[in-house]
Amino acid sequence: MKLRFSKMHGAGNDFVVFDAIHQQVELNAEQVRFIADRHFGVGCDQLLLVERPTRKDADFRYRIFNADGGEVEQCGNGARCFMRFVHDKGLSQEGEIRVETASGIIRPRLEADGQVTVNMGEPRFDPDQIPFIASKQALTYELALEDEVVEISALSMGNPHAIQYVEDVETAAVARQGAEIEAHPSFPNKVNAGFMQIVDRQNIRLRVYERGAGETLACGTGACAAVVAGIRRDLLDPAVQVATRGGVLTIHWAGVGTPVWMTGPAVNVFEGEIDLG
Repeated sequence: MKLRFSKMHGAGNDFVVFDAIHQQVELNAEQVRFIADRHFGVGCDQLLLVERPTRKDADFRYRIFNADGGEVEQCGNGARCFMRFVHDKGLSQEGEIRVETASGIIRPRLEADGQVTVNMGEPRFDPDQIPFIASKQALTYELALEDEVVEISALSMGNPHAIQYVEDVETAAVARQGAEIEAHPSFPNKVNAGFMQIVDRQNIRLRVYERGAGETLACGTGACAAVVAGIRRDLLDPAVQVATRGGVLTIHWAGVGTPVWMTGPAVNVFEGEIDLG
């Protein structure tokens, strides 16, 4: 089975994108892991499928698979690449499209400067909706790790996030704590672990240990979650520049009951074809 693909990235968070409208794409977890492997496959953090919608109120369906082969609900950097892909491939010439995901409809918009803005929907804070095991909703929670207790903010951006504040992202225990937080029993579906350094009220630095992928150079939903967590604690203004290891994302959030808006790059790296046998 030979499949055509595009290799793309959004601020260094990289993807293999398949047009599943004009070619039949049926992949099992082993094949996803092979494609994502950086030595034996193409290499990526996530694999994205562009499909026909199953809902009348959507233009496309967007499916996301992590490098470990598991399917997940949402990926913000991937959403921007999705928009760039359907525009560059002539699948849509609309400046804004409606995209069906496992967590609802998102609306990416192509900007005049080539960047993409995405309405990421409203954040969710109810523990049951994250999901997160807690007796009640709170601004912060104490999470017991093997050798320490960390303070986190827990929320969903269509996928679960645990955000903690660190003095310096360069020295933060991202690999050690990230793996432990990701698999913490308080998060039944696992969680993305974010480490945020607040520079000032309009700027943060961020590293994210993603579910099923490990640390990535950028995480779009993680950037949204970090800014939301900071705004809720009155540490940040409504518009924030998020510096990741792969680039800068701009996040806007007006507060509870309103959607989060994310703007950032979406870059096509190369086109290819892979033979899956």
